[in-house]
Order: sequence, then C-alpha cells, then structure tokens
Amino acid sequence: MLKNFNGRPSLATVLKASTVAGIAAAVLATGVPLEITRSYAEAVKVQAPAVPSFANVVDAVSPAVVSVRVENRVNPVSDNDGFSIEGRGFDDLPDDHPLKRFFKQFGGQDPSDQQGHQRRFGQNGPGGQNGPGGKGRLRPVAQGSGFFISEDGYIVTNNHVVSDGQAFVAVMNDGTELDAKLIGKDPRTDLAVLKVDGKGKKFTYVNWADDNNVRVGDWVVAVGNPFGLGGTVTAGIVSARGRDIGSGPYDDYLQVDAAVNRGNSGGPTFNLSGEVVGINTAIFSPSGGSVGIAFAIPASTARDVVADLMKDGQVSRGWLGVQIQPVTKDIAESIGLSEPSGALVVAPQAGSPGDKAGMKAGDVVTALNGETIKDARDLSRRIGAMQPGSKVELSVWRAGKAQPLTVELGTLPADQKDANADDNSQPQQPEAPASEKALADLGLTVGPSDDGKGLAITGIDPDSDAADKGIKEGEKITSVNNQEVSSPADVVKVLNQAKKDGRTRALFQIQSTEGSRFVALPINGQG
Repeated sequence: MLKNFNGRPSLATVLKASTVAGIAAAVLATGVPLEITRSYAEAVKVQAPAVPSFANVVDAVSPAVVSVRVENRVNPVSDNDGFSIEGRGFDDLPDDHPLKRFFKQFGGQDPSDQQGHQRRFGQNGPGGQNGPGGKGRLRPVAQGSGFFISEDGYIVTNNHVVSDGQAFVAVMNDGTELDAKLIGKDPRTDLAVLKVDGKGKKFTYVNWADDNNVRVGDWVVAVGNPFGLGGTVTAGIVSARGRDIGSGPYDDYLQVDAAVNRGNSGGPTFNLSGEVVGINTAIFSPSGGSVGIAFAIPASTARDVVADLMKDGQVSRGWLGVQIQPVTKDIAESIGLSEPSGALVVAPQAGSPGDKAGMKAGDVVTALNGETIKDARDLSRRIGAMQPGSKVELSVWRAGKAQPLTVELGTLPADQKDANADDNSQPQQPEAPASEKALADLGLTVGPSDDGKGLAITGIDPDSDAADKGIKEGEKITSVNNQEVSSPADVVKVLNQAKKDGRTRALFQIQSTEGSRFVALPINGQG
C-alpha cells in the first residue's frame, strides 16, 4: 500500500505510483518511504472514499416498475408519450439506428419496407382492413411507464399516456407482458390507474413517501421506459418544490434533475428508501431531450387521487364555484390588505355554493378553516382536496375588514374548467384603454355603456399605468373599490374617498368578453 504522512495516499501520489517509474518519482519528490504491499488496483480499492450507490434501491424497486404500451386501432405509432412539446422524432434518426429499428418493429410504416409492414399487419397491410384507419388489429400508438402500488396488480401512470388508448399492456422488467384494464383517469392531475390480472400472483409493489420528508437537495432515482428502451435508471436531486408550470390549478410539482425523457411519463421517482416521492409527468426542454429540468407530481397529490380512482374510477372534488385571481401588491394596497396574499374573487357563478353563501366580487379569501390562504392556487388545491358536502369556514376581506362565511361545498361539474371551478388562471392582460377628461390622469377615456351598466372604455393612453396593466379599449369598468359606477362622476367620487382614506390605489373591476377581472390603478394624481 502507498502511504503518505497521515497513512493515506494522496491523489497525486497514487496517480504517479501507478507505474514503477511513478513510484520512484514519488519517493524522490516527497522524501517519504513508500511501502508497497498490494497492487495499485487493490490500493485504490482499499483507500477509495465511500461513494453512494443506488444499486440496492434499484434492485428493490425495479420489479415494481413497468413499461406501459398503449394500443389503438386508428392512429400510427407515436414516438413519444406527449411528454414534451418539442423534440426530435424517430424519423430524424439514421436508418441503422437501434431506436429506428424499434420504431419499425412496433408498427411504424417505413415506405422502404412495405414487405415488412405487410407481415406486421397481415394480408390487408397498410390502408386495408387492418391497416391505418381500419377497425381491425390493435397496434401500439404510445408508450410510457408505470408502477405497481398493490400486490394485486394496480398500476399508476399518467393520464396523457393512456388517454388515446383502447387497450393497454404492462411489460414487466423480466419481459412478461400482461393485459391491463383502465380503472380510471383524472386529466386535472394527469393521473391514471390500470389493473392487471396476475391470476393469483402477488406483484412487487412500492409505497408512497411522506412529502414532509422530501427536501430540496435530497437524492432521487427515476426508473422508467425512456424512448421505449425498457427499464432505465437515472439519478439526481430534488431541485425545487412547489413548481407552477401553468398546466392547471393543481400545479405543485417537484422539480428534479435526474435525466427524464420521453417514455418516462408515468414512471416513479424514488427516495433512497425506495419510496415514491413523485410521478414523472413533464420536462422543460428546447430539444425534446433531458436538460436536467423535470417535473413530478408529488406523492401527497398522487396518493389521494389514486385512492379515489381505485375506489370509484373517478375523483370527486369540492367546489366553491367562484372565479378567482391572485392578489398582487397593487391590489392589496388598493383594498387595504397588509400583504399580497389570499385569493381575490372576480365573480361567483350563479347558483354555486359560493354564491349561495354570499360571496361577492371583490372579496379576498384570506383563510380556510383557520389556515392562511397563500394565493389563488393554494385555495384551488385545498378546496379540490375536500369532499363535496363538506362545510368550510372562510375568512374574507370585504370593505376593509375581515368577516367569516360558512360554505357547504358542492361537487365539481365534470365539464367545469380546471379544478374546483375556482379558475385561478391569471386572466390574460391585454393592452390598454383610455378615459374621459375626469379620468385622464389614469390614462382612460370612458363613455356610457350599451346596457347602461358601468362605463365603456373608449380610449387609452399607451404610456399609462392602465395600459401597462392590460386594460383595453372596448372593455368596461363595472365598479371601483367594489362600488358600482355608471358615470365618470361616480368614479371620481370613489377615487376622492379613497384618497381621503389614505389609499394610493383603487381597485377597478374590468369586464371583457373573456370575463371579469380586477386591476389596481394608482390615484395619486387624481383630483
């Protein structure tokens, strides 16, 4: 063994001592007697620092991870699972590339290989009864990943993996293929559950992790079926939590930097205890391949949704029935809130639970059952996680003070847009309107509306705050600081009162063809 002063080999000494000449050079350079008792390889093996290995975790969980093959009678085979918007397809690969051969094997039509295609689909071939567009033999149209969560064969995957399928096959890590039945799917969280019949066989399955124990910087291991290659393992860390990628009101993703690619959709990301911390569902990538930014549905979200799907085949969510938007710093100042938090009610839906409970446009929901609401997305997630029929206590900020409201939640209609009917998507903020002379300081020109309610915006100063906030000509002002207005004088009256109350901003309710929203405008210059 090669020793230095502290009895351990330095990197430089070990490297130099890899040859006989190196050993002599090391002795001359350091003046330290070197004891040679083992080969170089043995010395390095003995002295190498401990390096984390994921092998034990992989050995334990791999039997629980499957490839999901989706089949249909219509569409040609897909080279991806809807996992990424952009990227390179199989057609771009060289003809001798192994992935191109895989593509052909599973039904992709190659004009140069009509004979092979005939063999795949029988005598009718392309365009025949069993060919593309026919109603004959099922063929693969997509592929993804999944994993067992029970010994009797329940499999979790992504909704977008199975959404276009008529039949499903689970391919286990030993190559066994099992027909799977779709139990239920939930487009809002992009989750789905399949079931295979093992004819009495008990499957290896995995458990959910506790989200409270998942920290940014923790090691994670992703196992899946990228590009149809079968069981593939990649490792990285949790890069961030609570990511909103704009896919819906339930966005609360884990961001991981383990290499995740097309075909990994629906596959699990594990912690070092072999527990599922997330389900891989999306990547950010200009090229379509992994650039180290992947998003996984957290275990806490998946656990509840999957339980509902296994029980009823669908997910029942609580419903308030109000359109909401985030509270910005300007909006908070305009209504006297000390900080920009909570969810601003734009409009309650007629006959909805929120409407029946007395919720009004301009209310800000600041707490739910005594717990602070961070933002509109937070309210959506928490309401959606509750059972229909539950009674909840809301604290709303109205007319400069907090007041309680009790609401009995309804059931989210099947056709309701995104989650608990609390549409928390940021209203599109277009460009700008204008005002009448009395409102010139705000950059707005107004006139009477066609229905006699509110003020029509007939012009806007492109350099004004109103324009910057996305107000447009053709829209309508229906209220200011939650007081209905029908003339410029009404607006000026409200603004003057706001100035007397020490406010520097006023809350304008703007109506457009896309719906209603609130915008806070500065009023310092208004007389």
